[in-house]
Amino acid sequence: MNFETAREKMVECQIRTTDVTAHPVISAFLSVPREAFLPAKLKPLAYIDEDILVKPASADSPARYMMEPSPLAKLIQLVEVSKKDVVLVVGTGEGYAAAVLSLLAQSVVGIDNDEELVQSASDNFLELGYDNAAVVVGELTAGYPSEAPYDVIFVNGAVEYIPDALLEQLRDGGRLVCVEGVGNAARAKIYRRDGDVFPEFLSFNAAVKPLPGFAREKAFEF
Repeated sequence: MNFETAREKMVECQIRTTDVTAHPVISAFLSVPREAFLPAKLKPLAYIDEDILVKPASADSPARYMMEPSPLAKLIQLVEVSKKDVVLVVGTGEGYAAAVLSLLAQSVVGIDNDEELVQSASDNFLELGYDNAAVVVGELTAGYPSEAPYDVIFVNGAVEYIPDALLEQLRDGGRLVCVEGVGNAARAKIYRRDGDVFPEFLSFNAAVKPLPGFAREKAFEF
Protein backbone atom coordinates (compact mmCIF):
# COMPACT_ATOMS: atom_id res chain seq x y z
CA MET A 1 0.00 0.00 0.00
CA ASN A 2 1.29 3.47 -0.89
CA PHE A 3 0.65 5.39 2.32
CA GLU A 4 1.84 8.71 0.90
CA THR A 5 -0.74 8.54 -1.87
CA ALA A 6 -3.41 7.47 0.62
CA ARG A 7 -2.50 10.43 2.83
CA GLU A 8 -2.85 12.86 -0.07
CA LYS A 9 -6.25 11.38 -0.96
CA MET A 10 -7.37 11.68 2.67
CA VAL A 11 -6.54 15.39 2.65
CA GLU A 12 -8.14 16.03 -0.74
CA CYS A 13 -11.28 13.92 -0.30
CA GLN A 14 -11.98 13.97 3.44
CA ILE A 15 -10.44 17.16 4.83
CA ARG A 16 -10.55 19.83 2.12
CA THR A 17 -14.11 18.85 1.21
CA THR A 18 -15.33 19.62 4.75
CA ASP A 19 -14.29 23.30 4.72
CA VAL A 20 -10.81 22.87 6.12
CA THR A 21 -8.87 25.53 4.22
CA ALA A 22 -6.13 26.71 6.62
CA HIS A 23 -2.84 25.98 4.87
CA PRO A 24 -0.85 25.13 8.05
CA VAL A 25 -3.50 22.59 9.08
CA ILE A 26 -3.56 20.97 5.64
CA SER A 27 0.23 20.89 5.56
CA ALA A 28 0.37 19.20 8.99
CA PHE A 29 -2.05 16.47 7.90
CA LEU A 30 -0.02 15.90 4.76
CA SER A 31 3.16 15.59 6.82
CA VAL A 32 2.20 13.28 9.70
CA PRO A 33 2.15 9.56 8.78
CA ARG A 34 -1.14 8.43 10.29
CA GLU A 35 -0.24 4.77 9.74
CA ALA A 36 2.76 5.11 12.07
CA PHE A 37 0.39 5.53 15.02
CA LEU A 38 -1.40 2.24 14.44
CA PRO A 39 -0.36 -1.38 15.08
CA ALA A 40 0.73 -3.35 12.01
CA LYS A 41 -2.62 -5.09 11.45
CA LEU A 42 -4.47 -1.74 11.37
CA LYS A 43 -2.07 0.21 9.16
CA PRO A 44 -4.04 -0.57 5.95
CA LEU A 45 -7.04 1.19 7.59
CA ALA A 46 -5.11 4.33 8.50
CA TYR A 47 -6.75 6.60 5.93
CA ILE A 48 -10.37 5.46 5.97
CA ASP A 49 -12.98 8.10 6.83
CA GLU A 50 -14.07 6.42 10.06
CA ASP A 51 -12.95 6.30 13.68
CA ILE A 52 -10.47 3.44 14.14
CA LEU A 53 -10.58 1.15 17.16
CA VAL A 54 -7.03 1.20 18.58
CA LYS A 55 -7.74 -0.57 21.88
CA PRO A 56 -10.79 -2.78 22.54
CA ALA A 57 -12.78 -2.42 25.73
CA SER A 58 -11.72 -4.51 28.71
CA ALA A 59 -12.95 -5.08 32.22
CA ASP A 60 -10.79 -2.15 33.35
CA SER A 61 -11.28 0.39 30.57
CA PRO A 62 -13.60 1.38 27.71
CA ALA A 63 -12.67 1.10 24.04
CA ARG A 64 -10.36 3.78 22.62
CA TYR A 65 -10.38 5.15 19.10
CA MET A 66 -8.33 7.24 16.67
CA MET A 67 -10.61 10.09 15.61
CA GLU A 68 -11.84 10.25 12.02
CA PRO A 69 -9.70 12.67 9.96
CA SER A 70 -12.41 15.17 8.98
CA PRO A 71 -13.73 16.16 12.44
CA LEU A 72 -10.19 16.11 13.80
CA ALA A 73 -9.01 18.56 11.14
CA LYS A 74 -12.08 20.77 11.62
CA LEU A 75 -11.51 20.94 15.39
CA ILE A 76 -7.83 21.80 14.92
CA GLN A 77 -8.70 24.52 12.40
CA LEU A 78 -11.42 25.87 14.70
CA VAL A 79 -9.06 26.42 17.64
CA GLU A 80 -6.53 28.37 15.50
CA VAL A 81 -3.25 27.07 16.93
CA SER A 82 -0.20 29.29 16.41
CA LYS A 83 3.56 28.74 16.71
CA LYS A 84 3.51 30.64 20.03
CA ASP A 85 0.98 28.32 21.64
CA VAL A 86 1.53 25.74 24.37
CA VAL A 87 -1.05 23.00 23.87
CA LEU A 88 -2.48 20.35 26.20
CA VAL A 89 -4.05 17.31 24.53
CA VAL A 90 -6.52 15.53 26.80
CA GLY A 91 -6.79 11.89 25.80
CA THR A 92 -3.61 11.55 23.77
CA GLY A 93 -4.37 7.95 22.84
CA GLU A 94 -1.96 6.68 20.21
CA GLY A 95 -0.51 10.17 19.73
CA TYR A 96 -1.66 11.10 16.22
CA ALA A 97 -3.60 14.28 17.10
CA ALA A 98 -0.76 15.47 19.34
CA ALA A 99 1.73 14.90 16.50
CA VAL A 100 -0.36 16.99 14.10
CA LEU A 101 -0.68 19.74 16.71
CA SER A 102 3.07 19.66 17.37
CA LEU A 103 3.64 20.94 13.83
CA LEU A 104 1.39 23.93 14.51
CA ALA A 105 2.31 24.84 18.09
CA GLN A 106 5.37 25.78 20.12
CA SER A 107 5.00 22.68 22.28
CA VAL A 108 2.45 19.98 23.10
CA VAL A 109 1.82 18.11 26.33
CA GLY A 110 -0.43 15.08 26.16
CA ILE A 111 -2.14 13.25 28.99
CA ASP A 112 -3.79 9.85 29.00
CA ASN A 113 -4.90 7.44 31.70
CA ASP A 114 -3.89 4.35 29.69
CA GLU A 115 -0.25 3.48 30.34
CA GLU A 116 0.07 1.31 27.22
CA LEU A 117 -1.18 4.11 24.98
CA VAL A 118 1.12 6.61 26.70
CA GLN A 119 4.12 4.36 26.08
CA SER A 120 3.10 3.84 22.46
CA ALA A 121 2.64 7.58 21.88
CA SER A 122 5.99 8.36 23.51
CA ASP A 123 7.73 5.79 21.31
CA ASN A 124 6.06 7.23 18.21
CA PHE A 125 7.12 10.80 19.05
CA LEU A 126 10.71 9.65 19.60
CA GLU A 127 10.89 7.54 16.45
CA LEU A 128 9.36 10.21 14.21
CA GLY A 129 11.25 13.14 15.71
CA TYR A 130 8.39 15.11 17.24
CA ASP A 131 10.66 16.49 19.94
CA ASN A 132 8.33 19.30 21.01
CA ALA A 133 5.65 16.78 22.07
CA ALA A 134 5.55 14.72 25.27
CA VAL A 135 2.90 12.59 26.95
CA VAL A 136 2.30 11.67 30.59
CA VAL A 137 0.03 9.31 32.51
CA GLY A 138 -2.77 10.94 34.46
CA GLU A 139 -6.48 11.36 35.02
CA LEU A 140 -8.07 12.95 31.97
CA THR A 141 -10.55 15.12 33.84
CA ALA A 142 -7.75 16.59 35.98
CA GLY A 143 -5.62 17.78 33.06
CA TYR A 144 -1.95 18.47 33.79
CA PRO A 145 -1.74 21.53 36.04
CA SER A 146 2.02 21.36 36.61
CA GLU A 147 2.65 22.65 33.06
CA ALA A 148 -0.28 25.11 33.03
CA PRO A 149 -1.32 27.65 31.92
CA TYR A 150 -2.01 26.54 28.34
CA ASP A 151 -2.90 28.63 25.33
CA VAL A 152 -4.92 25.75 23.86
CA ILE A 153 -6.51 22.66 25.36
CA PHE A 154 -7.57 20.07 22.78
CA VAL A 155 -10.01 17.42 24.03
CA ASN A 156 -9.44 14.40 21.81
CA GLY A 157 -12.88 12.78 21.90
CA ALA A 158 -16.49 13.48 22.78
CA VAL A 159 -17.43 14.53 26.32
CA GLU A 160 -20.70 15.22 28.10
CA TYR A 161 -19.23 18.15 30.03
CA ILE A 162 -15.98 20.04 30.61
CA PRO A 163 -14.70 20.02 34.21
CA ASP A 164 -13.73 23.32 35.83
CA ALA A 165 -10.29 21.84 36.50
CA LEU A 166 -9.54 21.89 32.77
CA LEU A 167 -10.89 25.38 32.12
CA GLU A 168 -8.84 26.77 35.00
CA GLN A 169 -5.64 25.57 33.29
CA LEU A 170 -6.20 27.96 30.39
CA ARG A 171 -4.15 31.12 30.12
CA ASP A 172 -6.21 34.32 30.03
CA GLY A 173 -7.31 34.55 26.40
CA GLY A 174 -6.70 30.82 25.90
CA ARG A 175 -9.25 28.47 24.39
CA LEU A 176 -10.43 24.92 24.87
CA VAL A 177 -11.94 23.00 21.96
CA CYS A 178 -14.05 19.88 22.35
CA VAL A 179 -16.99 17.93 21.01
CA GLU A 180 -19.66 18.18 23.67
CA GLY A 181 -22.70 15.91 23.72
CA VAL A 182 -23.64 12.37 22.77
CA GLY A 183 -23.85 10.78 19.34
CA ASN A 184 -25.25 12.74 16.43
CA ALA A 185 -26.51 15.48 18.75
CA ALA A 186 -22.96 16.46 19.77
CA ARG A 187 -21.50 19.83 18.71
CA ALA A 188 -18.02 21.22 18.44
CA LYS A 189 -17.54 23.94 21.04
CA ILE A 190 -14.88 26.44 22.01
CA TYR A 191 -14.47 27.90 25.50
CA ARG A 192 -12.39 31.09 25.73
CA ARG A 193 -11.00 32.35 29.01
CA ASP A 194 -11.77 35.97 29.82
CA GLY A 195 -10.52 36.55 33.34
CA ASP A 196 -12.60 34.28 35.55
CA VAL A 197 -15.35 33.61 33.02
CA PHE A 198 -15.40 31.13 30.14
CA PRO A 199 -17.83 32.11 27.38
CA GLU A 200 -18.84 29.26 25.06
CA PHE A 201 -19.14 29.29 21.27
CA LEU A 202 -20.92 26.50 19.40
CA SER A 203 -19.77 25.37 15.97
CA PHE A 204 -20.42 22.36 13.72
CA ASN A 205 -22.16 19.06 14.50
CA ALA A 206 -19.73 16.19 15.08
CA ALA A 207 -20.32 12.57 16.04
CA VAL A 208 -17.04 11.24 17.46
CA LYS A 209 -16.23 8.50 19.94
CA PRO A 210 -16.31 9.43 23.64
CA LEU A 211 -13.39 9.85 26.00
CA PRO A 212 -13.63 7.89 29.27
CA GLY A 213 -14.44 9.76 32.47
CA PHE A 214 -16.49 12.64 31.07
CA ALA A 215 -20.02 11.24 31.43
CA ARG A 216 -22.38 13.19 33.66
CA GLU A 217 -23.55 11.46 36.79
CA LYS A 218 -27.09 10.22 36.44
CA ALA A 219 -29.46 12.28 38.56
CA PHE A 220 -31.88 10.46 40.81
CA GLU A 221 -35.44 10.69 39.50
CA PHE A 222 -38.61 10.05 41.50
